Amino acid sequence: MTPVTPVSPSAPPVVVPVHQRVAELAATHIGSWQAGYLQDRAQAVAVLARLRRGAGREAGQTPDLWSLIDTDPLHTAAENTRPLSELELVRAENALHAALTLWAFHQQSRGTPMHRRHTRERPGGLGAAVRRLMPADGVDEAVLKRLVRAGTAPDLVTLAQRLRDIVALLRRHDLPLDYALLAGQLYVWQWPDGPAAVRRRWGRSFHEQRRTQPALDDNTTPDSDKDAS
Repeated sequence: MTPVTPVSPSAPPVVVPVHQRVAELAATHIGSWQAGYLQDRAQAVAVLARLRRGAGREAGQTPDLWSLIDTDPLHTAAENTRPLSELELVRAENALHAALTLWAFHQQSRGTPMHRRHTRERPGGLGAAVRRLMPADGVDEAVLKRLVRAGTAPDLVTLAQRLRDIVALLRRHDLPLDYALLAGQLYVWQWPDGPAAVRRRWGRSFHEQRRTQPALDDNTTPDSDKDAS
């Protein structure tokens, strides 16, 4: 009798988490706009101006951005994804709006990329960015307080407003941030236990950062007056 070779059951497909889909979509949008803005393309400069007006505001308060921030990929169940519920879609759109408008505020009048993807060698999370605002030999309590205050925001709109204050400091020192990572975290924030999870990630990011001299950062360049309105 010929032995029957057992067939191993195939592993179930890995479904891409929603926060990762939000992060990837944010990266796609910003990647295109940022490249165009740095090349001084009129269309990208105009997009940035429109986005900036939505920083720190609810997504529904800025109808001008509804046609600008394309969320169609979230409505389509592509490979390794699933259809999203209405609540998931709303929270994903809110997170995208907050992250993209904050990036536009950050990138304004800057000649180098203010969105930079996180790597182990060059941490790009919010905590790491805040740490880089501080002196090498200590902690700036006023700056740290801003991060703590953001972490205790009661809702996403308040959080976006408090993050805008931090972004203003990063912008002043030409320090970049991973806005795709932030977008995913802002999605997570809106769920039960999400704020605590995101605060832990920001705390770990803060301690990851070892380069604490903003003046040594390779993104530091003189201010430009482009799109300064």
